[in-house]
Amino acid sequence: MAASLTTADREHLRRALELAEGGRGRVSPNPLVGAVIVRDDEAIGEGFHAELGDLHAERAALADCRDRGEDPAGATMYVTLEPCAHEGRQPPCVDAILEAGIARVVIASDDPSEKASGRGPGMLRDGGVAVELAAGEEASAARLLNQPFRKHARTGLPLVTLKLAMSLDGETTTPDGDSPWISSAESQALVHRWRAESDAIAVGIGTVLADDPLLTARTGADARQPLRVVFDRRGRLPLGSQLLRTLDTAPVTVVVSQATDSDRVAALRDAGVDVLVADAIDAALSELGRRGVASFLLEGGRTLAAAFAEADQIDEARTFVAPILLAGGRRVSVDPGAEDTLIETRFKEW
Repeated sequence: MAASLTTADREHLRRALELAEGGRGRVSPNPLVGAVIVRDDEAIGEGFHAELGDLHAERAALADCRDRGEDPAGATMYVTLEPCAHEGRQPPCVDAILEAGIARVVIASDDPSEKASGRGPGMLRDGGVAVELAAGEEASAARLLNQPFRKHARTGLPLVTLKLAMSLDGETTTPDGDSPWISSAESQALVHRWRAESDAIAVGIGTVLADDPLLTARTGADARQPLRVVFDRRGRLPLGSQLLRTLDTAPVTVVVSQATDSDRVAALRDAGVDVLVADAIDAALSELGRRGVASFLLEGGRTLAAAFAEADQIDEARTFVAPILLAGGRRVSVDPGAEDTLIETRFKEW
Protein backbone atom coordinates (compact mmCIF):
# COMPACT_ATOMS: atom_id res chain seq x y z
CA MET A 1 0.00 0.00 0.00
CA ALA A 2 1.34 3.43 -0.95
CA ALA A 3 2.41 5.68 1.90
CA SER A 4 1.61 9.33 2.48
CA LEU A 5 5.06 10.89 2.30
CA THR A 6 6.26 14.17 3.75
CA THR A 7 7.59 17.05 1.69
CA ALA A 8 11.12 16.07 2.79
CA ASP A 9 10.53 12.46 1.74
CA ARG A 10 9.52 13.61 -1.71
CA GLU A 11 12.54 15.89 -2.03
CA HIS A 12 14.90 13.03 -1.19
CA LEU A 13 13.14 10.75 -3.70
CA ARG A 14 13.54 13.42 -6.37
CA ARG A 15 17.24 13.55 -5.61
CA ALA A 16 17.40 9.76 -5.99
CA LEU A 17 15.69 10.10 -9.38
CA GLU A 18 18.29 12.68 -10.45
CA LEU A 19 21.09 10.33 -9.43
CA ALA A 20 19.55 7.42 -11.34
CA GLU A 21 20.00 9.34 -14.61
CA GLY A 22 23.77 8.94 -14.20
CA GLY A 23 23.54 5.39 -15.51
CA ARG A 24 21.56 6.18 -18.64
CA GLY A 25 22.93 4.35 -21.66
CA ARG A 26 25.34 2.26 -19.58
CA VAL A 27 23.37 -0.27 -17.51
CA SER A 28 20.83 -1.84 -19.89
CA PRO A 29 19.21 -4.34 -19.67
CA ASN A 30 19.36 -3.48 -15.96
CA PRO A 31 17.22 -0.59 -14.71
CA LEU A 32 18.29 2.94 -13.85
CA VAL A 33 18.37 3.24 -10.05
CA GLY A 34 19.40 5.96 -7.62
CA ALA A 35 19.57 5.90 -3.82
CA VAL A 36 20.00 8.46 -1.04
CA ILE A 37 20.63 7.70 2.65
CA VAL A 38 19.38 10.36 5.06
CA ARG A 39 19.67 11.05 8.77
CA ASP A 40 18.12 14.10 10.47
CA ASP A 41 17.03 15.29 7.03
CA GLU A 42 20.64 15.44 5.80
CA ALA A 43 22.03 13.14 3.08
CA ILE A 44 24.89 11.04 4.45
CA GLY A 45 25.29 8.84 1.37
CA GLU A 46 24.32 8.84 -2.30
CA GLY A 47 24.75 6.39 -5.14
CA PHE A 48 23.44 5.11 -8.46
CA HIS A 49 23.91 2.10 -10.70
CA ALA A 50 26.67 3.46 -12.94
CA GLU A 51 27.77 0.53 -15.13
CA LEU A 52 26.36 -2.89 -15.95
CA GLY A 53 27.94 -5.31 -13.49
CA ASP A 54 29.02 -2.59 -11.03
CA LEU A 55 27.54 -1.84 -7.61
CA HIS A 56 23.80 -1.37 -7.44
CA ALA A 57 22.57 2.01 -6.24
CA GLU A 58 21.87 0.86 -2.68
CA ARG A 59 25.35 -0.60 -2.20
CA ALA A 60 26.92 2.44 -3.88
CA ALA A 61 25.09 4.73 -1.43
CA LEU A 62 26.22 2.61 1.52
CA ALA A 63 29.80 2.74 0.23
CA ASP A 64 29.49 6.52 -0.01
CA CYS A 65 28.43 6.57 3.65
CA ARG A 66 31.59 4.71 4.58
CA ASP A 67 33.72 7.04 2.48
CA ARG A 68 32.23 10.02 4.32
CA GLY A 69 32.82 8.38 7.70
CA GLU A 70 29.07 8.09 8.33
CA ASP A 71 27.26 5.19 10.01
CA PRO A 72 24.00 4.40 8.18
CA ALA A 73 22.50 2.48 11.13
CA GLY A 74 19.09 3.90 11.97
CA ALA A 75 18.96 6.08 8.83
CA THR A 76 16.37 6.19 6.02
CA MET A 77 17.18 5.02 2.50
CA TYR A 78 15.31 6.47 -0.46
CA VAL A 79 15.56 4.34 -3.58
CA THR A 80 13.89 4.64 -6.98
CA LEU A 81 13.26 0.90 -7.45
CA GLU A 82 12.56 -1.83 -4.93
CA PRO A 83 15.83 -3.37 -3.65
CA CYS A 84 16.74 -6.71 -5.19
CA ALA A 85 16.66 -9.91 -3.16
CA HIS A 86 18.26 -12.23 -5.74
CA GLU A 87 21.82 -13.03 -6.73
CA GLY A 88 22.83 -11.62 -10.12
CA ARG A 89 25.92 -9.80 -11.31
CA GLN A 90 25.90 -8.30 -7.79
CA PRO A 91 24.79 -9.82 -4.47
CA PRO A 92 21.31 -8.95 -3.12
CA CYS A 93 20.91 -5.34 -1.99
CA VAL A 94 18.45 -6.44 0.70
CA ASP A 95 21.30 -8.20 2.52
CA ALA A 96 23.43 -5.05 2.49
CA ILE A 97 20.56 -2.90 3.77
CA LEU A 98 19.85 -5.28 6.64
CA GLU A 99 23.54 -5.60 7.53
CA ALA A 100 23.91 -1.80 7.59
CA GLY A 101 21.04 -1.41 10.06
CA ILE A 102 18.96 0.89 7.86
CA ALA A 103 15.74 1.59 9.80
CA ARG A 104 13.43 2.75 6.99
CA VAL A 105 13.33 2.34 3.24
CA VAL A 106 11.18 4.52 0.97
CA ILE A 107 10.69 3.00 -2.49
CA ALA A 108 9.52 4.98 -5.53
CA SER A 109 8.51 2.07 -7.80
CA ASP A 110 8.08 -1.67 -7.97
CA ASP A 111 10.24 -4.11 -9.92
CA PRO A 112 7.92 -6.10 -12.24
CA SER A 113 10.46 -8.81 -13.07
CA GLU A 114 9.58 -12.34 -12.00
CA LYS A 115 12.67 -12.74 -9.81
CA ALA A 116 11.83 -9.58 -7.86
CA SER A 117 8.19 -8.47 -7.73
CA GLY A 118 7.88 -7.61 -4.05
CA ARG A 119 10.39 -10.06 -2.59
CA GLY A 120 12.84 -7.39 -1.49
CA PRO A 121 10.34 -5.23 0.40
CA GLY A 122 8.91 -8.34 2.05
CA MET A 123 12.31 -9.48 3.26
CA LEU A 124 13.10 -6.01 4.58
CA ARG A 125 9.87 -5.95 6.56
CA ASP A 126 10.63 -9.42 7.93
CA GLY A 127 13.99 -8.03 9.03
CA GLY A 128 12.37 -5.23 11.01
CA VAL A 129 12.81 -2.43 8.46
CA ALA A 130 9.94 0.01 7.93
CA VAL A 131 9.13 -0.05 4.22
CA GLU A 132 7.02 2.59 2.49
CA LEU A 133 5.99 2.74 -1.17
CA ALA A 134 5.64 6.12 -2.79
CA ALA A 135 2.66 7.37 -4.76
CA GLY A 136 2.06 10.43 -6.88
CA GLU A 137 4.53 12.30 -9.07
CA GLU A 138 7.70 10.61 -7.78
CA ALA A 139 6.24 7.13 -8.25
CA SER A 140 5.13 8.00 -11.78
CA ALA A 141 8.53 9.50 -12.61
CA ALA A 142 10.27 6.38 -11.32
CA ARG A 143 8.15 4.13 -13.54
CA LEU A 144 8.67 6.32 -16.61
CA LEU A 145 12.42 6.34 -15.93
CA ASN A 146 12.55 2.60 -16.60
CA GLN A 147 10.01 1.96 -19.33
CA PRO A 148 12.43 -0.21 -21.39
CA PHE A 149 13.29 -2.32 -18.34
CA ARG A 150 9.65 -2.64 -17.31
CA LYS A 151 8.42 -3.73 -20.74
CA HIS A 152 11.31 -6.15 -21.19
CA ALA A 153 10.65 -7.65 -17.73
CA ARG A 154 6.94 -8.10 -18.40
CA THR A 155 6.92 -9.17 -22.04
CA GLY A 156 10.45 -10.13 -23.06
CA LEU A 157 10.21 -7.48 -25.80
CA PRO A 158 12.17 -4.23 -26.16
CA LEU A 159 10.50 -0.86 -25.79
CA VAL A 160 10.16 0.58 -29.31
CA THR A 161 10.57 4.33 -29.81
CA LEU A 162 9.80 5.71 -33.26
CA LYS A 163 11.88 8.71 -34.35
CA LEU A 164 10.48 10.90 -37.12
CA ALA A 165 11.36 14.21 -38.73
CA MET A 166 8.89 16.10 -40.88
CA SER A 167 8.26 19.48 -42.43
CA LEU A 168 5.34 21.73 -41.52
CA ASP A 169 3.46 20.35 -44.52
CA GLY A 170 3.97 16.75 -43.41
CA GLU A 171 6.76 15.69 -45.75
CA THR A 172 9.31 13.18 -44.43
CA THR A 173 11.71 13.17 -47.39
CA THR A 174 13.55 16.00 -49.11
CA PRO A 175 13.59 16.73 -52.86
CA ASP A 176 16.20 15.07 -55.06
CA GLY A 177 19.49 16.94 -54.95
CA ASP A 178 18.65 18.63 -51.66
CA SER A 179 20.18 17.87 -48.27
CA PRO A 180 18.71 14.61 -46.91
CA TRP A 181 18.26 16.27 -43.51
CA ILE A 182 14.92 17.74 -42.50
CA SER A 183 15.79 18.40 -38.88
CA SER A 184 18.41 20.86 -37.64
CA ALA A 185 21.96 20.11 -36.52
CA GLU A 186 20.83 20.50 -32.90
CA SER A 187 18.09 17.93 -33.41
CA GLN A 188 20.50 15.55 -35.12
CA ALA A 189 22.86 15.83 -32.13
CA LEU A 190 19.98 14.85 -29.86
CA VAL A 191 19.28 11.80 -32.03
CA HIS A 192 22.90 10.72 -31.67
CA ARG A 193 22.49 10.92 -27.89
CA TRP A 194 19.36 8.76 -28.15
CA ARG A 195 21.31 6.24 -30.21
CA ALA A 196 24.00 6.02 -27.52
CA GLU A 197 21.29 5.45 -24.91
CA SER A 198 19.57 2.69 -26.93
CA ASP A 199 20.42 -0.99 -27.11
CA ALA A 200 19.53 -1.16 -30.79
CA ILE A 201 18.49 1.11 -33.66
CA ALA A 202 16.68 -0.05 -36.76
CA VAL A 203 15.98 0.98 -40.33
CA GLY A 204 14.48 -0.68 -43.36
CA ILE A 205 16.49 -1.80 -46.37
CA GLY A 206 14.99 1.06 -48.40
CA THR A 207 16.71 3.59 -46.16
CA VAL A 208 20.02 1.73 -46.45
CA LEU A 209 19.84 1.54 -50.25
CA ALA A 210 18.91 5.23 -50.52
CA ASP A 211 21.25 6.74 -47.91
CA ASP A 212 23.98 4.18 -47.09
CA PRO A 213 23.90 5.29 -43.42
CA LEU A 214 26.38 4.51 -40.67
CA LEU A 215 23.76 4.40 -37.89
CA THR A 216 26.40 4.97 -35.23
CA ALA A 217 26.19 7.21 -32.19
CA ARG A 218 28.51 10.15 -32.77
CA THR A 219 28.63 11.70 -29.31
CA GLY A 220 32.34 11.36 -28.62
CA ALA A 221 35.20 8.89 -28.71
CA ASP A 222 33.76 6.82 -25.85
CA ALA A 223 30.20 6.72 -27.19
CA ARG A 224 28.31 3.51 -26.48
CA GLN A 225 27.36 2.03 -29.85
CA PRO A 226 24.00 0.34 -30.31
CA LEU A 227 23.31 -2.81 -32.26
CA ARG A 228 22.39 -1.76 -35.81
CA VAL A 229 19.39 -3.65 -37.19
CA VAL A 230 18.25 -3.70 -40.81
CA PHE A 231 14.87 -5.17 -41.77
CA ASP A 232 15.69 -6.68 -45.15
CA ARG A 233 13.29 -9.45 -46.15
CA ARG A 234 15.22 -10.43 -49.29
CA GLY A 235 18.76 -9.98 -47.97
CA ARG A 236 19.62 -7.11 -50.30
CA LEU A 237 22.06 -5.33 -47.97
CA PRO A 238 25.08 -4.40 -50.14
CA LEU A 239 28.28 -6.08 -49.02
CA GLY A 240 30.12 -2.80 -49.62
CA SER A 241 27.78 -0.69 -47.50
CA GLN A 242 29.05 1.53 -44.71
CA LEU A 243 27.30 -0.75 -42.23
CA LEU A 244 29.46 -3.68 -43.22
CA ARG A 245 32.62 -1.61 -43.51
CA THR A 246 32.23 -0.51 -39.88
CA LEU A 247 31.52 -3.83 -38.19
CA ASP A 248 34.51 -3.21 -35.95
CA THR A 249 32.67 -0.16 -34.58
CA ALA A 250 29.25 -1.71 -33.96
CA PRO A 251 27.60 -5.03 -34.85
CA VAL A 252 24.89 -5.41 -37.49
CA THR A 253 21.89 -7.72 -37.45
CA VAL A 254 19.89 -8.22 -40.64
CA VAL A 255 16.34 -9.50 -40.32
CA VAL A 256 15.42 -11.63 -43.33
CA SER A 257 12.47 -13.84 -44.19
CA GLN A 258 12.61 -17.61 -44.42
CA ALA A 259 12.24 -17.27 -48.18
CA THR A 260 15.50 -15.30 -48.53
CA ASP A 261 17.94 -16.82 -50.99
CA SER A 262 20.36 -19.04 -49.06
CA ASP A 263 23.35 -17.73 -51.01
CA ARG A 264 22.54 -14.18 -49.89
CA VAL A 265 22.23 -15.32 -46.28
CA ALA A 266 25.57 -17.13 -46.52
CA ALA A 267 27.25 -14.09 -48.08
CA LEU A 268 25.99 -11.82 -45.30
CA ARG A 269 27.14 -14.22 -42.62
CA ASP A 270 30.53 -14.61 -44.28
CA ALA A 271 30.85 -10.82 -44.18
CA GLY A 272 30.37 -10.86 -40.41
CA VAL A 273 26.68 -9.97 -40.25
CA ASP A 274 24.33 -11.62 -37.76
CA VAL A 275 21.37 -12.86 -39.79
CA LEU A 276 18.08 -13.22 -37.92
CA VAL A 277 15.40 -15.18 -39.76
CA ALA A 278 11.91 -13.97 -38.86
CA ASP A 279 8.80 -13.52 -40.96
CA ALA A 280 7.07 -11.18 -38.52
CA ILE A 281 8.08 -8.11 -36.55
CA ASP A 282 6.85 -9.69 -33.32
CA ALA A 283 9.12 -12.68 -33.84
CA ALA A 284 12.13 -10.48 -34.60
CA LEU A 285 11.56 -8.35 -31.50
CA SER A 286 11.07 -11.44 -29.36
CA GLU A 287 14.44 -12.83 -30.43
CA LEU A 288 16.18 -9.49 -29.95
CA GLY A 289 14.61 -9.23 -26.50
CA ARG A 290 15.84 -12.73 -25.67
CA ARG A 291 19.33 -11.50 -26.51
CA GLY A 292 19.01 -8.66 -24.01
CA VAL A 293 17.80 -5.78 -26.20
CA ALA A 294 15.49 -3.72 -23.98
CA SER A 295 15.40 -0.38 -25.83
CA PHE A 296 14.89 -0.12 -29.57
CA LEU A 297 15.06 3.13 -31.56
CA LEU A 298 13.13 2.84 -34.84
CA GLU A 299 14.66 5.35 -37.23
CA GLY A 300 14.25 4.70 -40.87
CA GLY A 301 11.47 4.71 -43.41
CA ARG A 302 7.71 5.15 -43.68
CA THR A 303 7.23 1.56 -44.78
CA LEU A 304 8.97 0.09 -41.74
CA ALA A 305 7.24 2.52 -39.37
CA ALA A 306 3.86 1.54 -40.81
CA ALA A 307 4.69 -2.15 -40.42
CA PHE A 308 5.58 -1.64 -36.75
CA ALA A 309 2.36 0.32 -36.23
CA GLU A 310 0.30 -2.42 -37.86
CA ALA A 311 1.98 -4.94 -35.54
CA ASP A 312 1.09 -2.70 -32.56
CA GLN A 313 4.77 -2.52 -31.64
CA ILE A 314 5.35 1.21 -31.18
CA ASP A 315 5.42 2.34 -27.56
CA GLU A 316 6.59 5.93 -27.95
CA ALA A 317 7.21 8.45 -30.74
CA ARG A 318 9.57 11.41 -30.90
CA THR A 319 8.78 13.69 -33.83
CA PHE A 320 10.79 16.69 -34.95
CA VAL A 321 8.73 19.24 -36.85
CA ALA A 322 11.05 21.55 -38.78
CA PRO A 323 10.00 25.12 -39.70
CA ILE A 324 10.23 24.41 -43.42
CA LEU A 325 7.94 23.48 -46.32
CA LEU A 326 8.93 20.72 -48.74
CA ALA A 327 5.90 20.15 -50.95
CA GLY A 328 6.31 21.29 -54.52
CA GLY A 329 9.79 19.86 -54.93
CA ARG A 330 11.78 22.53 -53.11
CA ARG A 331 12.73 23.52 -49.55
CA VAL A 332 11.24 26.76 -48.25
CA SER A 333 12.17 28.05 -44.80
CA VAL A 334 9.24 29.61 -42.95
CA ASP A 335 11.44 31.27 -40.33
CA PRO A 336 15.24 30.87 -40.68
CA GLY A 337 15.72 31.66 -36.98
CA ALA A 338 13.12 29.20 -35.66
CA GLU A 339 14.05 25.92 -33.99
CA ASP A 340 12.59 22.49 -34.60
CA THR A 341 9.66 21.50 -32.40
CA LEU A 342 10.01 18.13 -30.66
CA ILE A 343 6.74 16.31 -30.00
CA GLU A 344 7.00 13.33 -27.65
CA THR A 345 4.07 10.92 -27.57
CA ARG A 346 3.68 7.92 -25.28
CA PHE A 347 1.22 5.31 -26.53
CA LYS A 348 1.76 2.72 -23.81
CA GLU A 349 3.01 2.78 -20.26
CA TRP A 350 4.63 -0.23 -18.66
